[in-house]
Amino acid sequence: MPTHKTSAWPLALVYIGLIVYASLYPFSGWRDQGVEPWWFLTAALPRYWTGFDVVSNLLGYMPLGFFLALSALRTGREAYALRLPLLAALLLSLGMETLQVYLPQRVSSNLDLLLNVAGAALGSASAWGMERLGWLQRWSRFRAQWFVEEARGGLVLLALWPLALLFPAVVPFGLGQVMERVESALALALEDSPLIEWLPLRDLELQPMLPAVEWLCVFLGVLIPCLLGFCIIRSTYRRALFLLWVLVLGVGSTALSTALSFGPAYAWVWLNLPVKVALASAAVVSGALIGAPRRASAALALLALGVDLSLINQSAVGPYFEQTLYSWEQGQFIRFHGLAQWLGWGWPFAVLVYVLGLLWGKNLKT
Repeated sequence: MPTHKTSAWPLALVYIGLIVYASLYPFSGWRDQGVEPWWFLTAALPRYWTGFDVVSNLLGYMPLGFFLALSALRTGREAYALRLPLLAALLLSLGMETLQVYLPQRVSSNLDLLLNVAGAALGSASAWGMERLGWLQRWSRFRAQWFVEEARGGLVLLALWPLALLFPAVVPFGLGQVMERVESALALALEDSPLIEWLPLRDLELQPMLPAVEWLCVFLGVLIPCLLGFCIIRSTYRRALFLLWVLVLGVGSTALSTALSFGPAYAWVWLNLPVKVALASAAVVSGALIGAPRRASAALALLALGVDLSLINQSAVGPYFEQTLYSWEQGQFIRFHGLAQWLGWGWPFAVLVYVLGLLWGKNLKT
């Protein structure tokens, strides 16, 4: 099999970072409990566990095993397709369980370790089976027909977009609202330091969004992934199909986020008339831009990101939104919240860096 670049390896690195964050969230209350860091390895299996814990630990490491095995298979290193995921999962899970000994909100468990490694084994076996069935070759042909050669960065970002939407946003599709949190974190970090005098302060408090601003943020939040796809998709016909995918997946992910926060009965409460108009407007504008050159798409994406992030970060986080976040931080969502939180905050900024790289690169055809 010829060696070529693959999106699986950067996806595996991203997923490792997410596992680390989910395993150690909320990164507070570190303490020495007076026990050996590896005590859980020789302890008896836990007597009390829930189905959610078993499923989350098993399925949580499956994508890691799949991506690592896939990266080995797609780069001609088949001998490592099964061994690398198991070793990586063992070392990563062992490190996370050991560090959890020092976190009061986490409990280290040998059962978690076994389930994590088993999940990675299932993921790598899935990739191996797909290779043997020829599904990966079909994906390679599909990718070559649909996407430009240097598309893996854009593909990773597009794959992460629905996951980023699972984090509750102050407005539907309004990712990247970090200003208030950054200001609060800096003020807390510099509280007893002379550097606090250098911290810039706003003259006016952030205000809630006006209806027109909310509409524009929803519109831009849908337009940005469409333009990102146009940067890497070859033909107008395939761009049209991709546009439908963005609308369906975006609406579905936002509905799932609402259902997870408030219950299935409220899954569609966010889809009011202004949001519907914004979605329709984004679809029309994206359709009009469906034949835009790649460089023009990247430039428009950069402009849309600048406007969207500026509007989002000049708006206040209201008490209703704070209550939504509080519900996510409780119970079984504590790990999921940590994963989706960073995706929801960082996805637009990652796209910003990616689009800037495209515009500065020499291989982006007009």
